[in-house]
Amino acid sequence: MRRVLSAVTLSVLAASGCGTTAKQTATPASASPGAASAAVAPIAWGACTDLVRPDGAPPAKPDPGTTCGKLKVPLDYAKPDGETIDLALIKIAATDQAKRIGSLVFNFGGPGGSGVDTLAQAAKSFTTLGARYDLVSFDPRGVERSSGVRCGGSAEMDAFTSLDTLPNDAATRAAGQAANRRFAELCQRDSGKVLPYIGTVNAARDMDRIRDAVGDAKLNYFGMSYGTQLGAVYATQFPKNVGRMVLDAPLDPTVSFEQRTIAQTRGFQQAYESFLKACVQEGCELGANAKAASRAVGKLMVTLTAQPLKVGTRELTQGLAVTSVAAALYSELSWPFLEAALGQAIAGEGDAMLYLADSYNGRNADGTYSTQMTSFPAITCVDSAERPDQATLDRTEAAALKISPLFGSAGAGSLCTVWPVPGSDEAKHVDATGSGPIVVVGGRGDPATPYQWAPKLTEQLKTATLVTYEGEGHGAYLSGSKCVKGLVDLYLLQGTVPKEGATCSA
Repeated sequence: MRRVLSAVTLSVLAASGCGTTAKQTATPASASPGAASAAVAPIAWGACTDLVRPDGAPPAKPDPGTTCGKLKVPLDYAKPDGETIDLALIKIAATDQAKRIGSLVFNFGGPGGSGVDTLAQAAKSFTTLGARYDLVSFDPRGVERSSGVRCGGSAEMDAFTSLDTLPNDAATRAAGQAANRRFAELCQRDSGKVLPYIGTVNAARDMDRIRDAVGDAKLNYFGMSYGTQLGAVYATQFPKNVGRMVLDAPLDPTVSFEQRTIAQTRGFQQAYESFLKACVQEGCELGANAKAASRAVGKLMVTLTAQPLKVGTRELTQGLAVTSVAAALYSELSWPFLEAALGQAIAGEGDAMLYLADSYNGRNADGTYSTQMTSFPAITCVDSAERPDQATLDRTEAAALKISPLFGSAGAGSLCTVWPVPGSDEAKHVDATGSGPIVVVGGRGDPATPYQWAPKLTEQLKTATLVTYEGEGHGAYLSGSKCVKGLVDLYLLQGTVPKEGATCSA
């Protein structure tokens, strides 16, 4: 449940209204990044209809001027002349070619979000930047069209995503542990070949090859959520290749699983309380005051553990209901939809709640899944050598449940304990000394990447300037703040770095 997802993906959603397994040896993370700077062939851009997901779906309704392509990169950077994989890319050409600056590469978050799909859906949110930049994004290795990690089929994914988190008892925990073991076994079975070679360190090396392939001397980059860690790792590996870089909704890569779980649980609980307060101020159908509304939601969750709601041939479980609430808390734009969805569920109609959960989990209308839920643990577990023991997991869960009975859990650490490949801590150490100026944007009301991570990442980079957004939601650039958008656009278009201590009101 505790996932760092794309700010763009959830903003698009809101705007629409609506186990023990065989071990493998991973490539040493310290393998020289220099291989990423080897000669790279230009990308043959063509029709996006030729770039389909494993389920056969092309990018969703790309704008005119959109092209797609593939780039071969080494599966194992320790063997640069060995086996390769294809990265899937998308490009929306600058509309003012006479004033074109170059390419602006996006990673919208996850880890595990498809940049190809997200840019196709969200391009209109970046029209100012798209006048002078070619907007470029990609599916990182292990994601969707780029050797996406798969862990079973639709039935297995439905079972995994619908698991209840309540009641907090031995039976629930045992069911979760068994599900994690089975999930890890399926990932090994279906994607074992690529599992040791994904992760942020190799994705950053891939990104330098993208920079070379699009013909840019320096990488201009916009990273959101998890994309901030990818950008920070890139700037650490290739500081002299950094052009203009924005990191919005930043992660602190140094936090442990326990620290991340506690911080995000607190962030989601605070966002939930803000939602309830806003709801009752405008006449909330969930209750006359915040406490009454919260009790109604709590009662719904307890009811769903005993009797899930039928939605056609499916069921809205308590686990899916919690996921739907979390999904809607990423953006204030989706709060009215959440109020209506909760009200309908309390009245016995679970369609809207299930829609929110499916959007968060990457479940398509035909029952197939994107790699969103499978790429996330694959990247997260490879990016850390930490494998929490049971005592740590129990302590983390107890602390999280004290903060929020609704959102408290042991986080991703419980799955990484049974992950089939070891991890590395290289992606946790960032230092961009020698790079050009980087802009970090942190929001005080961000539930998924709490504000305290923003100044920490800024300090670790050593070449960054922090912009603070005082409002709610995951990600500031797409929050509707003209102040944030103005500062970021000015920097990316003209190179003007915001002043130290720059702050934008909600």
